[in-house]
Amino acid sequence: MKIDWAALGSVLGVSVVFTVGLVALFTLGINGLSRRERAAAQGGSAALAVTGAYVCFAACAAAVAYGIYLIVGKG
Repeated sequence: MKIDWAALGSVLGVSVVFTVGLVALFTLGINGLSRRERAAAQGGSAALAVTGAYVCFAACAAAVAYGIYLIVGKG
């Protein structure tokens, strides 16, 4: 048995970058929703922050759906 260490390292690198990016995107969504809460407490509106948060959550859901699609296969 021979292990292709370069391919394994490449998969590891892409996985780490993708995971960190997805977590950062989700964090931005949470931050946008918390800005809405702060704005509501101060009597203002944070429509742009809420829209950005929903876009971040939609991108996270799309990334997860694409990952599931890759795992399950094309059928």
